[in-house]
Amino acid sequence: MASKGSTIKDAIKAWEEKTGEVAAEATKVKLISCQPFIVKMDASLATLAKCEQLGLSTNQIEKISSLQGMPHLRILSLGRNSIKKIEGLDAVADTLEELWISYNSIERLNGIECCKKLKVIYASNNKIKDWAGLQPLASLPAIEEVLFYMNPLEEKCSADGVWVAEMTKRFPTLKKLDGKPIIREGAGDDEEEKAD
Repeated sequence: MASKGSTIKDAIKAWEEKTGEVAAEATKVKLISCQPFIVKMDASLATLAKCEQLGLSTNQIEKISSLQGMPHLRILSLGRNSIKKIEGLDAVADTLEELWISYNSIERLNGIECCKKLKVIYASNNKIKDWAGLQPLASLPAIEEVLFYMNPLEEKCSADGVWVAEMTKRFPTLKKLDGKPIIREGAGDDEEEKAD
């Protein structure tokens, strides 16, 4: 018989025992690589009312859910799970600034459009294969840093030598792409004009 996995409640209890902290008071909670793995985000997350950074990476979570009751969440880490699509972010749309979802099975970023304060998205090693999969980025006014290394689209465009040029053209607010600062033609011209 297969194990049903850890519940969020059990994982929180184990985290409290390990760290000596009270989860309800903590601003940073890491429920990473739990044994057995967490398979579902559930309503117990609401007990983390003061949490600003939630780490749930290296588990077996298939669906983003149950983020209601987390009014301060700024960083959500869900790397190395089994997530196929982005959903359930409406509850943290007004506060979420960083979404870390590398090493999942995501083909499209649909579902991030509600997160208008999102500045950073790490989504390397996923399955984004076309520009339509990245299009939701265009609706994020604050997006500055993205990581899409090792997605089929990035691999193809990098092989063709057009990745950086296409990303900077399509998403003009980007400052950092795949770990490297973006240098745009004409950068610094504004300062020279102001000095005149």
